[in-house]
Formats: sequence, C-alpha cells, structure tokens
Amino acid sequence: MKTYVLTVSCRSRRGIVAAISGYLAGNGCNIVDSAQFDDLDAGNFFMRLSFVSEESIDHKTLIDGFGPIAGEFQMDAEISNASRRMKVLVMVSRFGHCLNDLLYRWKIGALPMDLAGVVSNHLDYQKVVVNHDIPFHYIKVTKENKSKAEADIMEVIEQTGTELIVLARYMQVLSNDLCNKMSGRIINIHHSFLPSFKGANPYKQAYERGVKLIGATAHYVTADLDEGPIIEQDISRITHAQSAEDYVSIGRDVESQVLARAIHAHIHHRCFINGNRVVVFPPSPGSYASERMG
Repeated sequence: MKTYVLTVSCRSRRGIVAAISGYLAGNGCNIVDSAQFDDLDAGNFFMRLSFVSEESIDHKTLIDGFGPIAGEFQMDAEISNASRRMKVLVMVSRFGHCLNDLLYRWKIGALPMDLAGVVSNHLDYQKVVVNHDIPFHYIKVTKENKSKAEADIMEVIEQTGTELIVLARYMQVLSNDLCNKMSGRIINIHHSFLPSFKGANPYKQAYERGVKLIGATAHYVTADLDEGPIIEQDISRITHAQSAEDYVSIGRDVESQVLARAIHAHIHHRCFINGNRVVVFPPSPGSYASERMG
C-alpha cells in the first residue's frame, strides 16, 4: 500500500468533504487521518488528509481523476506521495546555530527532507557542510554585485529542483523578484524583539531594558521585510540574574527549535497560507511517530 497526502484550500461551501471522501472511497483508498478548518470570517476552507491506496491505482491516475472535483469547487489541491522527501536549500551567513541544528535533525531523521545544498555569502561553514556530503555554494554578496549574486542563487535553486528555501540566519535581504518567484516557499527565522529592538546587538538592547521573555518567530518570506505570515513562535522566560551573554545563548536555542518546527510542518504539508496568516495543522496521533521532531 502507498500513502498519500491530499491538501485542499478553496472557498468554503457545502459538499466539499463529501466529494473528497466519496472520490477516495470510490478509488479503493482508505483515509488514515484528516484535519480541516473553516475560516468563517474570510470564508475559506482548508483540509489535509492522508490516505492509503489499497488497489493498484497509481499516483498520476489519482491526480487526474481528482481534477473534476478540484475544478468544481475551484480548489487549490495537491496529492503528494508521503514517502517522497521535499528538496530543501538552506541559506546561512555567519551565525551557525540554526544550520548546525538542522543538520543534526536531518542526520537523525527528525527532519525527513532532501538537503539540496547550502548557500552562504561566507566560507565559515563550508567544511561543516561538505563533511555532511552536502553541496556548498559560496556566493559572495556586495552592494555592487547583488543582482549577479541573486541570479547565481536562482540558478542553484533551478538546477537542484529546490522546493523550499530556509533562511537559517542568512543576513541578506532577498529581492522582491525572488520573493515572488518562491512565494510560500521561503521560511525565515528571527528573534521576536522586533520592532522594539532593531539593528545590531538586539539581545544586548533587550538586556539593557530588562526584558523578561526571549522569543523567536518563523515566517514565510514576503517583499515586506520580516512581516510575512507567521508559521511558528516560542518564548523562553529569563530573570534579572542572567547576563547579556545568557540572552544570546537562550535566544539561539529558541530560534533553532522554532525554525525546525516550522520546517517540519511545511515539509509534511501541514501549512496553508490564509491571507496574512498561516493555518498550521498539528501532526495527527496516528502519524506522530513518523513525524516526530526527535
């Protein structure tokens, strides 16, 4: 038996669930788990379900057969092979905590994805990446060569078939053109002190102001810097007794965990962009063992 994931987003109306379940039952498929959400304010419907095919029907036939239903309800629908790993390109500058965390989770299978490569505007992590048998692409970025550098990045994306870009503390602003080309397929991570503490040394600024919570936000990248739809967030409480260095250390831990959870949700097709927000379905109890974070 093969396992598939069906994701659906469309305008909310009567009969959607019945049409989907009827189609799957009629093609010898059994639903393993299902999650749905009706945004009553916006009038949008979202659904994610996994199912197994108990007959010899192939992937393409399933997709083609679902076409008339998708057309009738004007769905944005996709049927994915659950065993196929998404191709992910990681981009990093000089802060390596998120990169190292992702490499570890990838290595132990907690993030089941294909790492298409790592792009960096510095050489700091070349050896680390190459030692994991992952292609490393050094693309220097300056004020004078930004357009050429981004063209080189786009070439890497196209040549590797990258489906998701992860900005693991990549400290360069992507152009509007690249953001639009990869809309909904670029995830960024940053501290949650914005907009209060901007620029250099935000953790030092927070320490000097006696901040009691350190947080991180993972979001989809848009042309509006650090304002894309939020996927995942978390916080850690701190006290007056901790130093500015403690703030940095705790912040890095939170950033790494939040980014990993956001990637985990995306590669398992659990994220749906809903205007300025993201609908994120949790792992179902039946599939948690295969999707656990480790």
